[in-house]
Amino acid sequence: MIILSELSQDANISVPRISKKINVNSSVVYSRIKRLIKRKLIERFTIVVNDRELGYTVKALTGINMDSKMRDHVIEELLKISEVREISEVTGRFDIIVTMYARNLDEMHRLISERVGRIQGVQRSESFIEMKRTTKAMPYKTAK
Repeated sequence: MIILSELSQDANISVPRISKKINVNSSVVYSRIKRLIKRKLIERFTIVVNDRELGYTVKALTGINMDSKMRDHVIEELLKISEVREISEVTGRFDIIVTMYARNLDEMHRLISERVGRIQGVQRSESFIEMKRTTKAMPYKTAK
């Protein structure tokens, strides 16, 4: 699990570097990584894009209530919107939570009111603009 923790912090870290950090032979680290992939604990190695540097400075989480008979249609239409990054079906007062990015508040307003709000089957929505984000890496440690 220490290897998983190291890779989750930096997927670009080299096997020799992990080996040195955890004091285990490189061939052992390599085989353990292969085993993690085989067991599907690692799905893929990826990057984290800095959306702010690309100009996407506004993030919204939008809770949507929809006609349950139109669920597939609503999700299909949302996925056609390039600013939509994630759709989660949830419990609670909303049917889905949609994560969207925009360049500014005006663009986000147009996105929500003119694109999302006009999708057939969307009954109502409530948006939450992210003001500040604090993240924490998942600590993949072995159970004691």
